[in-house]
Amino acid sequence: MSHKIISQFVFIFVLFCCTDTSHGKLIMEESAGHMNGFTTLTNTKKNSYGQAFNDKPFPFKSSANGTLTSFSFTFFFAIVPEHKNKGSHGMAFVISPTRGIPGASSDQYLGIFNATNNGESSNQIIAVELDVHKDDEFGDINDNHVGININGMKSIISAPAGYYDQKGEFKTLSLISGKLLRITILYSHEERRLNVTLSPPAETYHPKQPLLSLNQDLSPYLKEDMYVGFTASTGYIGAIHYMLIWYAYTFIIVPQLDFAIPIFPPYPKIESHVKRIVLATSLTLTLFVALSASALSIFLYKKHKKVLEVLEEWETACGPHRFAYSELFKATNGFKQILGEGGFGKVFKGTLPGSDAAIAVKRVSRGSSQGMREFLAEVTTIGRLRHPNLVRLLGYCRSRTALLESTFQDHQRRCLCTLLLHHDWLQVVIHRDIKPANVLLNDKMNASLGDFGLAKLHERGHEAQTSRVAGTFGYMAPELFLAVEECLSHELSQNRLAVLADWVVNRWEQGDITEAVCERIRQDHDKGEVELVLKLGVLCSHQDEEVRPDITEKKEKWYEKYSEVLDSVTMMGVCK
Repeated sequence: MSHKIISQFVFIFVLFCCTDTSHGKLIMEESAGHMNGFTTLTNTKKNSYGQAFNDKPFPFKSSANGTLTSFSFTFFFAIVPEHKNKGSHGMAFVISPTRGIPGASSDQYLGIFNATNNGESSNQIIAVELDVHKDDEFGDINDNHVGININGMKSIISAPAGYYDQKGEFKTLSLISGKLLRITILYSHEERRLNVTLSPPAETYHPKQPLLSLNQDLSPYLKEDMYVGFTASTGYIGAIHYMLIWYAYTFIIVPQLDFAIPIFPPYPKIESHVKRIVLATSLTLTLFVALSASALSIFLYKKHKKVLEVLEEWETACGPHRFAYSELFKATNGFKQILGEGGFGKVFKGTLPGSDAAIAVKRVSRGSSQGMREFLAEVTTIGRLRHPNLVRLLGYCRSRTALLESTFQDHQRRCLCTLLLHHDWLQVVIHRDIKPANVLLNDKMNASLGDFGLAKLHERGHEAQTSRVAGTFGYMAPELFLAVEECLSHELSQNRLAVLADWVVNRWEQGDITEAVCERIRQDHDKGEVELVLKLGVLCSHQDEEVRPDITEKKEKWYEKYSEVLDSVTMMGVCK
């Protein structure tokens, strides 16, 4: 504008909207009033509007000749929304022919117009809107803009809320930030130009470049005396529109900021609303806790029920501990190190959790020849046996995915465990699968007998009742099958099968029984001991059970001179 903006002196028509002065006061209508020590246009009521107009009119035209004068208005405001990032509708600076606007509507009409008179030329209203809600019906550019309106809600000119700094760069401002903002409205009658500037009071300077500049003669729309005021409205979302101080002049001037910038309180929570939130939160938490507790109870019940369903009578009576599958999985590091493998499945090396004891875990595969019957036999049999040369059963695992046994052996002395099984225990235990593969050796080469999957128990004094042949071909009793064994000398390595016992007898009859032994064994051992072992083996493998030596009756006779030989023979499982 060509006129210099006067900022050093304040002359007349200075009005403070917060207090009554000799120049007049603001008349509050509808929701307008006071909150928190400030003048407000709206309160916490939804879908409402408020109006605050000066009780005295403002002289826009000279009373002498009716010429429109230049004028300037400056006011400070703040909008505190109910929700941080969502506005209500907004507020406006209004020049009206009447003090207050009857028939105004809330929501998108900002407390100025209504659906019937919106856009009518008879309104004779000029407004500067601070709109925080995008209404497509009015052609709003966004939900945070400033516009100049004449007689209706559709802005003649509008721009996003912000200001131009001293370098001419545009800075965005949020109308619903809850912080104090300043609007300056300057009209030059000579230039017929209306400028509107939005700026933050924290910036002490007044922006040189206005946010909006409307080149239009306002004389047709302004009477000699009109009322100046402010309106605001809310919709389904609440907002408090604060008015701090406003200035009005009949010439162009931008007053200096000479007061402390206040901090406005946040949008208040209605007590009943707070109670509803607390109640809803409490009920939600209570319901969540109840559902969680119920889910946990059901889970534990089902888990316990599953255990009870598979915890049969034999398991209750069985002594060994029942392990969880996860325990054995962890003990064997995921079943990685294999100790052995057979028709039943695999044996894995592991370490007992909480100790350094080495264990062997037998995992029965699904397609194994050793099914549930053999598994039960092994658990119930070996679970109650204790002997230095028997693999000790620590426990078992019976799950949907696998049958497992956990065993280990101590550092033992050698002794005849077969004697224990057949004669010294409460029940007679027939292992039925004694063979080298079922004998485990510890780090000191002490042997332990394991794998009781084919074991049979019967009461002492009664014959064992068996319905099927069990064992490994080549290690069964001679009357059940004739064993075909691997070569013991070069003579058997010529692709010629023979009955082992008969062949050794034949060599015995020819006077060279030691020829049935490999040359390396003949060189490393006493010939007499080798001959004794072979002859004992022939007797032990005799087809007639009555001819075979009995360990209890013959022990003193044979053990006195050949104890070590007998130890070796019996541990190899040759004896009855």
